[in-house]
Amino acid sequence: MGGREDAMAETDLKTAATEAWLYGLPLVEIATTRSRGQALGQSMNAFAHVRNLANHKHRAVTTPNNDTLYSSAHLDLSAGPVTITLPAAGERYLSLQLMDAYTNSFAVLGTRTTGPNGGTFTLVGPTEAAEGPRVVRAPTNHVWALARILVDGPHDLEAARGVQAGVSIQGPAVEAPPAVAQRGAPWPEFFAAVSTLMRLNPPPATDLAVLERMAPLGLLEGFDPSRFSAAEIAEIEEGVAEARKAVRRGGITGPNYIEGWSYPSSKLGDFGQDYRYRAGVALGGLAALPVVEATYMRGEGDLPRALYDGNRAYRLHFAADRLPPVNSFWSLSLYEATEDGQFFFTDNPLDRYAIGDRTEGLTYNDDGSLDIWIGHADPGEGRRANWLPAPAGPFALFMRTYLPKPELLDGVYRLPPVEAL
Repeated sequence: MGGREDAMAETDLKTAATEAWLYGLPLVEIATTRSRGQALGQSMNAFAHVRNLANHKHRAVTTPNNDTLYSSAHLDLSAGPVTITLPAAGERYLSLQLMDAYTNSFAVLGTRTTGPNGGTFTLVGPTEAAEGPRVVRAPTNHVWALARILVDGPHDLEAARGVQAGVSIQGPAVEAPPAVAQRGAPWPEFFAAVSTLMRLNPPPATDLAVLERMAPLGLLEGFDPSRFSAAEIAEIEEGVAEARKAVRRGGITGPNYIEGWSYPSSKLGDFGQDYRYRAGVALGGLAALPVVEATYMRGEGDLPRALYDGNRAYRLHFAADRLPPVNSFWSLSLYEATEDGQFFFTDNPLDRYAIGDRTEGLTYNDDGSLDIWIGHADPGEGRRANWLPAPAGPFALFMRTYLPKPELLDGVYRLPPVEAL
């Protein structure tokens, strides 16, 4: 035997299909995001600036924030380098997250790493010879660049837009890659998409072990579903079903559950060989930042799938000396959940999708402590300023802490539990 037959002797097709679906999902999710931008007229190697904060109508990317303006660019470095300019932002939080085709964040430029004064950076592909202090090498030719610019309340929107206008890019004109099948496609189309994207963006050598386990599918040679027998197809379908089930249990946060909150793995944003976690994040928190840039915590909830019940009332109480320790800002966001495990803001009478340290009119108790009231029903005039409205059905809570202080990163600080009233 040789080639595919040898691989099939060592790895059954069900296991290969499960691993390949999880491995390929991040590739497909980024490609889907790119295709949605193309449909709206966005070119490759160019920024699209979203000039308003995300609300309940924004459904392009799961788990958006309501704190920053986004600027997004999908890059193809196969035709040569691109240069990206970041403006001086002063004390305003600004970051530019650079993700490879597999959703690993290989660099984050901006406030934390390169400082408040901006600058111009050259981004090169994996085989480019360029070197230098402001040269950033991408592991793949396809890159997603995502900028976040803090908006310090409604009065600050125009000023934030002014900073956003300074985020720019120069590079060769390139054609967009062809659109590929999306996550919900039948498995032959899904794996054909994964095959195309893997050949455009060769996997790193560190992935050799999983590639060998996936080899029975022939993804790197060009996927051909017609070569599988009926029995083999049944195995593949079982493996894909197992992968879909597994990924719905995933998300940004990891297995660290403390006082009603789950905390992210240190691998977030730079996943290494944790392909299941990477797939879960691609589905439930695509483009999540590395934990040193922003730490995300999810409330465990009291319903299945870590959800809360909008028909109940909840309180999140912070003692005066136990507010989230950050060097930039924090916010608590509320989302409705889709059946396949994605999260989007929900329509509400206050047009409030998050509450945090910059929320206008937020009131603190006499002792300096803070209560946040959560639920579908209006809690009344005395509590409305601190109300985070929920839908009448299930919802999810995510806490974001930008530029977390060491005590949060080290686990010394933990969030208080969400109390059901």
